[in-house]
Amino acid sequence: MTRKVIITCAVTGAIHTPSMSPHLPITAEQIADAAIGAAEAGAAIVHLHARDPVDGRPDQSPEAFAPFLRVIKQRSDCVVNITTGGAPTMTIEQRVKPAASFAPEVASLNMGSMNFGLFGMLNRFKDFQHDWEQPYLANKDILFRNTFGDIEYILRTCSENNTRFEFECYDTSHLYNLKYFLDQGLVRAPLFIQTVFGLQGGIGAHPEDVLHMKRTADRLFGDQYRWSVLGAGRNQLPIAAMAAAMGGNVRVGMEDSLWAGPGRLARSNAEQVRAARQIIEGLGLSVATPDEAREMLSLKGGDRVNF
Repeated sequence: MTRKVIITCAVTGAIHTPSMSPHLPITAEQIADAAIGAAEAGAAIVHLHARDPVDGRPDQSPEAFAPFLRVIKQRSDCVVNITTGGAPTMTIEQRVKPAASFAPEVASLNMGSMNFGLFGMLNRFKDFQHDWEQPYLANKDILFRNTFGDIEYILRTCSENNTRFEFECYDTSHLYNLKYFLDQGLVRAPLFIQTVFGLQGGIGAHPEDVLHMKRTADRLFGDQYRWSVLGAGRNQLPIAAMAAAMGGNVRVGMEDSLWAGPGRLARSNAEQVRAARQIIEGLGLSVATPDEAREMLSLKGGDRVNF
């Protein structure tokens, strides 16, 4: 039987700013259309952040999420994954509110504190439409706080809703943090582990880094997890290809990369999904449908969310 590969598409995020690409979804309508387009292209899961529709800054209020969540549910059967990462500048209480309010099938969960550097993007991007963009990117003092207490707070807040998690691991220590929560009985298998490569402050994007994270996860979790990868920027598709060939799942989308090729901006999230799908099918594998992803990850179902 052909192995199924889950494609997640992270459609907007909180890293890139509006001036970087005219194709970055900002408004609720744009985010909904991007998510639906990604799902139609083959993404089983869409990972969602919200933004202020006027200036594009990250917005973690439930009111910012509600309009596009309803539209996506009406028009698509894809699995919705709501961020609890928000932006590194937000409090943990702000970050968990949308997932706590809407009880999605999946929520992201960052598994450790880390330095978080966006300033490298200023080497490429010089001109900005909005006053907040340049200082937001230039800040070299961002500590993305995810303490053991923060992680436990999110787990306990969302567990009543039977929301499961995409565990985002930016370094080896984050895998060990996840093992601690598994041993404590606060998370349960199958764990959906998203290993993140190439962000300033986390592990690099060398093939040896990918192998190291995979070997560590195998040793810690055995058959209790499903592996996925996220490569930032130009690393997106090379790491997706490597992981797909190694038995993993993949994540693409404009949260992670604005590009569709060297010097060429992606015109849509769907374009990136189609590129990942071409790699997967070129390897003789198949793209998982939303219902197949639900079975693989033991999700509660799209009829048990609060939107």
